[in-house]
Amino acid sequence: MRVALVHEWLVTHGGSEEITVELQRLFPEAQQFALLADPAPSLQSRLDGRPVRTSFLQRIPGATRWHRALLPLLPLAVASLDLRGYDLVISVSHAVAKSVRIGPGQVHLCLCCSPMRYAWDLRESYLRETGLNRGVRGWLARLLLERMRRWDLATAGRPTAYVAISSFIADRIARAYGRTASVVYPPVDTEFFRPGVAAPGAPYWCTASRFVPYKRIPLIVEAFAGLPTHRLVVVGDGPERPRVEAAARGVTNIELRGHLPREEVRRVLQGARGFVFAAEEDFGIVPIEAMACGIPVVAYGRGGALETVVSAETGPGTGAFFETQTPEAIREGVQRVEAACAAGRISAADCRAQAELFSLEVFRAGVLAEVARVAQPLVLP
Repeated sequence: MRVALVHEWLVTHGGSEEITVELQRLFPEAQQFALLADPAPSLQSRLDGRPVRTSFLQRIPGATRWHRALLPLLPLAVASLDLRGYDLVISVSHAVAKSVRIGPGQVHLCLCCSPMRYAWDLRESYLRETGLNRGVRGWLARLLLERMRRWDLATAGRPTAYVAISSFIADRIARAYGRTASVVYPPVDTEFFRPGVAAPGAPYWCTASRFVPYKRIPLIVEAFAGLPTHRLVVVGDGPERPRVEAAARGVTNIELRGHLPREEVRRVLQGARGFVFAAEEDFGIVPIEAMACGIPVVAYGRGGALETVVSAETGPGTGAFFETQTPEAIREGVQRVEAACAAGRISAADCRAQAELFSLEVFRAGVLAEVARVAQPLVLP
């Protein structure tokens, strides 16, 4: 059984890349394809140096750094991948990977992280955050995204079956493509992320993320600037770093740690009082890593967090939700979690048990079940 794995770009290190890492371990003889590949060091170590076949985009100078600017070329690039000779194609798609071409007798299972966000639900947010919502540039950007949306819809029938990373995304797939998707939650390494001994010093809250607009890290910093008795440790880096630094300037209870190795991220989570998550995320792996370390989560009450965090408002749980993305709402969520912990409605054991529902073993079993469902008979690893 010849297996091909397809990803858009193996450049950054996020949730979709972690899915690809686990698929490579599940199908060790599979050939990896991507439109572009120049993995960050943290991702390269997780991919174990596996060879990647890329598209013509790889030959464009600077493409791996400015890959998002190559949006008009993505349909041509994904069409150029030669997948002939493979029995099973598994794509991990958040933009165009689901649109790879297959031939008769081939099976394509799409693990969909989301339909193309900037062409569907989050188009206006994307244009606003990139400064492309006004004038001639805004008109041209909307025209391009509308063309991409039409192409995305026209190619929605190419996968044999869809698997969504959450019920939230399964609903988005149904609305965008008119396709039904089963759900297999992404893998969380609950053996690596586990409770540890808290570091000495004053207790703190934490957050960890790439610094991109929809993650709302400046908002979290602003919230804790209004909680001077609460220390906040922020882990991460990215394009929004100047805004994060501006929000933290002159605030003594905020500590910016920058990008940290995986082991250091674990140590920060293990020593924290709780984790704050302000994004409307398709799934959200880091909050589960936090719960795996035995700490509660304060999360924005939209998106995938509703499927992973259990509210402790009236009974045992693992955190609390806030309904609006404002500093005041975050502060109130932090105070509600602290009250629930004091009342015994949140425990490290409950947080850990909730995280184990999303373990690597659960993910692997789910993927193999979906492969067996759509592509019988198979010789599985």
